[in-house]
Amino acid sequence: MTSNAGGSTAEPARAPPSSEHSNDLLVKYSLEQQPELSERPTKIARAERDHIADYEDEEDSENGDNLLVKQIMSSNRRTQRYLVAIEYIGTRFSGSQKQPNCRTVVGVLEAAFQKFIGQPVSIFCSSRTDAGVHALSNVCHVDVERISKRKPGEALPPHEPSVVRRAVNHFLQKDEGDVMVIDARFIPSDFHARYKAQERVYYYRLLSGTEPLSSFEKDRAWHVPQDLNLHAMQEACKVLVGRHDFSSFRAAGCQANSPIRTLDELRVCEAFSTPYFPSAESSLKKFIGEDLSTHSDNLEVRMATSSNYDGQETVNHGSLCEFGRRREHSCFIVTARARSFLYHQVRLLVGVLKSVGTGDLTTCDVEEILNAKSVTAASPMAPACGLFLGRVKYESVL
Repeated sequence: MTSNAGGSTAEPARAPPSSEHSNDLLVKYSLEQQPELSERPTKIARAERDHIADYEDEEDSENGDNLLVKQIMSSNRRTQRYLVAIEYIGTRFSGSQKQPNCRTVVGVLEAAFQKFIGQPVSIFCSSRTDAGVHALSNVCHVDVERISKRKPGEALPPHEPSVVRRAVNHFLQKDEGDVMVIDARFIPSDFHARYKAQERVYYYRLLSGTEPLSSFEKDRAWHVPQDLNLHAMQEACKVLVGRHDFSSFRAAGCQANSPIRTLDELRVCEAFSTPYFPSAESSLKKFIGEDLSTHSDNLEVRMATSSNYDGQETVNHGSLCEFGRRREHSCFIVTARARSFLYHQVRLLVGVLKSVGTGDLTTCDVEEILNAKSVTAASPMAPACGLFLGRVKYESVL
């Protein structure tokens, strides 16, 4: 986890250390004399490098994890730990976690940091996402050592977070430009992006309607041709929210020790179908739920009341008045909030909610699926393209 993890072999005996290094050496010798302590960091180090697609496979144990994190904190006084928030479009990534011979979010980010500081770094994410899953804000931490280029070996004061953000983004934009640093700040050397996280929020976008999906929405939502019953989906959410055994809502490959999770929030709401240049009329119509009319001398255009525009507006002059106007889809946003999730839990929850919305399942069916506690009980999983990691919340960085 630290910049000097996996250190070198022991050196021959030499003169007593200077006072400025004595504390570091005392810590080192203390760990060597107590094997039970020196072994603990190894277990966490292995866990951090575990390439399971969904890292959130364990409920965080604050006391135990915090103790272990402190034992493996960076002991190099010349390094500065940064907390970095990133956004990315997951379409062209093979997930967030670094993998050999694959383009991943962490791999691209580490390469950008190396170009900036001139040496390799290790980045640890708060949340691992699968291939095709996006992030509005994922959080990671990285240790950076600033070394003078004019005087190799001479340590310099750490870069300001704003400098790190701009410099790393400069190199990221030279890549595909589908990942960006949106925030950065100094954090203590024992702060861990994963273990300190208190809450994670995911969003899932569904677009309902028979019209083909817009090119601007490609790989950004799950297109459902059928109409969705919002009220029915909201009622199903009430069954699933809370602390349950979610065995029916985890993938067969999930390696979590326990299927028990607390789902603090699960809700569905209707939203604007697209963020791309919404018209004033459509925005107002969504808010007030009424027909709006625009008047000109001899022209009246009556807007359709349905969220799925049917192209049948009344036009007094010219049949091409509304030509070229795209039909809208009904957009539904599923919000899931918890401290941690099982592997594929959110996408399996969305798959069931979609089936409820189309009428293929009822609220009673959802209860039976939850109580079945079987990985084969749930509806087909929702595709990755509609899932967004929205936020990772921390109590404090101090």
